[in-house]
Parts: sequence; C-alpha cells; structure tokens
Amino acid sequence: MKTVSLTIDGKKITARPGEKLLRVALENSIYIPNLCAIRDKPEPSASCRLCFVEIEGGEEPVTACTIDVTEGMVVNTRGEKALALVRAGFELLMASHALDCAHCPANGNCELQKIARHLKASLKTKRLRLLLRELPIDDSNPLFTYDPNKCVLCGRCVWVCRQNIKSGVFGFAHRGFERVMTTFADEPIGADRCLDCSQCVEVCPTGALSFKEGKRPSTEDG
Repeated sequence: MKTVSLTIDGKKITARPGEKLLRVALENSIYIPNLCAIRDKPEPSASCRLCFVEIEGGEEPVTACTIDVTEGMVVNTRGEKALALVRAGFELLMASHALDCAHCPANGNCELQKIARHLKASLKTKRLRLLLRELPIDDSNPLFTYDPNKCVLCGRCVWVCRQNIKSGVFGFAHRGFERVMTTFADEPIGADRCLDCSQCVEVCPTGALSFKEGKRPSTEDG
C-alpha cells in the first residue's frame, strides 16, 4: 500500500495519501484541539476553528481537519500564529458557555477541559464579557438530558443521528449568536422520533447531552 512520509512537531510519520492531517496527528498521539471532527464523516465541518496548525512553506495557519497529508509535509502544531488563532477561538467559545464544571456530568471527561490544559489557558474568559443565553434544559427524554447552554454547536450529535441512526431528530436552527441544536419545531426530545439509542450522548464532547443517573448503558449492552 502506498504511503506518504511527513513530519509533525519533529516526529516522523507515515500515512495513507488523502488522509486528513488532523486524523493522522491524533492517531499518532499528537493532540490538536478539535470539537467538530468526526472520524467517519467524509467531509469535515471545519466549524469549531480550533485545529489550526502551521505548515512549512505556507503563509498562514490552516485547519488540520481540511488538509490532506502530502509527501514531505512538515507541520508545526505549536506555532505562534496558529496558537493565537486557537486561543482566540477558544476564548470566544467560552464567553458564551455556561461554565459549571463542579456540577457538570462531563467534568473530568470534557473536551473543553482538555483543550484548556493543552493551551495552558483558563476556562474562564478574562478579556471578554460573558454572553449567556440561559436557555431551558430539555429533560423530556427518559435516558438523557439536553442542556443547550453547554452545547458548542459541534454537530456531532446531528451527524450521528442522521447518518448512523437515519433518524434525523436533531438539527440546527437560527443563525449567529441565536444558533442552537434542536429538534423539528423545537419539540421536546422525548416527544419526537428519538429512538433512545443514546449515540448522540456518546459523541457529545461536553456535558450538553448527558445520561440521567443510572441510565448510562453498560459495556455489555454494546
């Protein structure tokens, strides 16, 4: 099988032609911040804007989820320009995020916490004014709860519901700051066509979708 050779942060790596740089890095234990990346999705969403890296010979940082690896590519995930963009994007995200780690079911297993550690940044924004929407929590599903105030609009739940389950319960509504992940006509999740498969909860990178106490499926249940 044909492969290409590249270097990421000084580490020599081989990969299949056409693979996305983000996936290659992650599979070789090189962490690049990301929220919207989905392994099986043919085309990346590139919506979170947190996976910026610098490629030797390029003038500006690029999103690692949209770039195919090529022979001889030299990548720096810690370049000043790239990190400046990532930190700015992360701070903007956290300025509208309901931060309550101590009471969040995702505490200790949250992608936002992982990104903050990687960037050596605070989860609490210091330069920007908080803009919290205080949206109602949907507790109608028997298995899980949806808290839109913790949603980062990554689209993982939307994709898995439409592509894997063929249900299409979830989607996006509105634009800009008012954009939310919701159901058709904004019906409660428990009243919609949800199959209670819980795959949406499994792919959520934050505590926006979380299992109710005692409702998390066991490993034996698959």
